[in-house]
Amino acid sequence: MQSLAANGPLESLEQWDDDVKSRYKEGRDETAFRDYTTAPPVVREFYRLNHTLQTRDFARAKKAEYGALNRSQMGIWEAMEYLNTLVDDSDPDTDLSQIEHNLQTAEAIRRDGHPRWMVLTGLIHDLGKVLCLYGEPQWAVVGDTFPVGCAWSDKIVFHQFFEGNPDKNIPEYQTPEGVYKLHGGLSQVDMSWGHDEYLYHVTRDYLPEPAQYMIRYHSFYPQHRENGYTHLMTAHDHEMFEWVKKFNPYDLYSKGHAKPDAVALRPYYEKLIAEYFPAKIRW
Repeated sequence: MQSLAANGPLESLEQWDDDVKSRYKEGRDETAFRDYTTAPPVVREFYRLNHTLQTRDFARAKKAEYGALNRSQMGIWEAMEYLNTLVDDSDPDTDLSQIEHNLQTAEAIRRDGHPRWMVLTGLIHDLGKVLCLYGEPQWAVVGDTFPVGCAWSDKIVFHQFFEGNPDKNIPEYQTPEGVYKLHGGLSQVDMSWGHDEYLYHVTRDYLPEPAQYMIRYHSFYPQHRENGYTHLMTAHDHEMFEWVKKFNPYDLYSKGHAKPDAVALRPYYEKLIAEYFPAKIRW
C-alpha cells in the first residue's frame, strides 16, 4: 500500500477537499470566499506549485500521455479497490476508506432521488485520483482547475502564484480569450491537468453528457462558483453547468454523513455500474 504522508506539500489529498469545503461553506458570506489568510502553509505551498507548474504545454502533454488509455484495463469497482490502496496515514480526522468516501457521495445523491446515472457519477467522480498511484505529484492530481492558454482569472485561488508560471511570458496566453474563440465553448479549451480531466477521458464514452460535465468540471470552481470564464462558454455549456452546480454540494458536503456499509451496498452499485460500463475499460 502507498502512503501519501511523504508525498507533500499536502498532508493528505483530503486536505485539499477540506480546504475547498471551508472556502465554500454553506451559509458563508460571499465576501469571505477570497480570504486565504488562514489557509495552512501546506495548502499555500500546494497552490504555489500548482500555479507555477501547470503550463499549457504540461497540460497538453499529460492529456496526450494519459488520454491514450494504455495504463491498464480495469472494471469500475476494481478501480475503486485499486484507489483504496492509496492510504492516508497522516489524517487523524477520518477513518473512511476511499470507497467509503465515494459511497457517501453516491448515497447522498440517491437519497435525494436523482437519476441513476447521477448516482453512479457520484460513486466514480474521484477515481481519477489513481494518478497518484501512477506516480503523479499532488499538484497534478487535485486542486481547483482552470483553463490554460489564456489569461488566468483573478477568481482563481492564490492567483498571485501565477507570477512564477512560464506561460506568463507568452503574450498570446495573456488575453481573456488567449488562443481560444470568444464564446467558442469549453470543448475548445485545454484545462489544467488533474483527476477531473483524466477520468473524463476514461469514462466519456459510457456516460450521458451531463455526467461527463460533472466529472470534467467538478473542480472548476473559478467558473461554476465564481463565473470567471463565462466569456469562453456557449449557451450549451451554461445549460450543462446547471448539472455541475447541482452535483457540487454532494461533492462538498457529503463527507460528514454516516459511514456507509460498503459490503451491503456493493451488490446495488455493481448492478448500477453494469448498466453503463462493460466488465473492463481502458485506463
